[in-house]
Amino acid sequence: MRYNLKREVEKQGRFAPGHRLCAGCGAAVAVNGVLRALEPEDKAVIANATGCLEVSTFMYPFTAYEDSYIHSAFENAAAMTGGVEAAYNVLKKKGKIDDTYKFICFGGDGGTYDIGFQSLSGAMERGHDMVYVCYDNEAYMNTGTQRSSSTPRFANATTSPVGTQSYGKVQNKKNLTEIIAAHNVPYAAQTTMIGDFSDLHNKARKAIYTKGPCFLNVLSPCPRGWGYDMSDLAEMCDLAVKTCVWPLYEVEDGVWRLNYEPAKKLPVERFLERQNRFKHMFAPGNEWMIESAQIWVDAQWEKLKARCEQE
Repeated sequence: MRYNLKREVEKQGRFAPGHRLCAGCGAAVAVNGVLRALEPEDKAVIANATGCLEVSTFMYPFTAYEDSYIHSAFENAAAMTGGVEAAYNVLKKKGKIDDTYKFICFGGDGGTYDIGFQSLSGAMERGHDMVYVCYDNEAYMNTGTQRSSSTPRFANATTSPVGTQSYGKVQNKKNLTEIIAAHNVPYAAQTTMIGDFSDLHNKARKAIYTKGPCFLNVLSPCPRGWGYDMSDLAEMCDLAVKTCVWPLYEVEDGVWRLNYEPAKKLPVERFLERQNRFKHMFAPGNEWMIESAQIWVDAQWEKLKARCEQE
C-alpha cells in the first residue's frame, strides 16, 4: 500500500497525548510514527525497556498506549518480548486466541546498544516474530546524559565531559544497525523523522509485517541532551541525514539498499554547530576535531555506498 499522509494521520492514534516526554523529544514522534504503521484491525503488545520513554509514558496503573503494554528492566526487554510472542503462538495453536497480535519493543540506546544488547542479540538469533525499535538519542538521557556506545565522538556528556584535560567522548559511535544486520534477520533499517514521515512509516510497516525478527534504528534527537531549541527537532533530523551523519538505509533478506543520497552532501559542521554538546569543537585550536569528525563520516558513508552498490 502506497504511503498516504492524510490517511495515516486520520487513523485512530495508538499513542495517547498527555504523557510526560519533553517538548521537542524525538522519541515521542518516533513511537507515534511507528505505531501508526499498524493496521486498525491488528492488535499489538508494546514492550518497553526502562528509560526516558518508559518513565514518561507509564505511570502505574496508567500508560500512554492504547494497546497492551509491558514494562521490563533495561537488560531484558527483547527477551521478554520474545517470550510473550512464544506464549501467544502456543495459545493461538490451542485455539485460545483468534486475534492477530504484533509484538513491538521500544528501547533507548542505553537499553539497546549497551545494557540490553545481549538480550537483543539473543532474540534476533532465535527468530522471534517481533520488531525491536531503538529510539536512539545518543546518550543515557533519563539519568543525566551519561555517554553510551551510541554517543558520537567529541560529544560532551556527564561521563565524558569537556575540560582542560578532555575533549568529550573519545570513541566513535557504534554501528548497531550493521551489527543486527549481521544476525541475518529478514529486515533491519535505519530511519528518522524527516519530510512527510514516509521513510519512517514505510520502514515501520515493513518491519511490523515481515515475518521474523526485525529491527528499526530511529535517530531521535533530545533537546536537553543535545542542546538545541525544542522547535528545531525536524531540522536536526534533516541535517543528520543531509550531512550523512545518519544515513537512511535498509537491509532486506541480506540485500543492502540506500534509501536516500543527498544531491549535495552538507559538511558535518552544519549538524554539529546547532548543538551545545559540540560547541567546544568550534573553539580556536579545535579545528582538528571538526576535520576528524568529517573524515569519519566520509569513510562510513563511502563504506555504506559501496556495500549497497555491490548488491
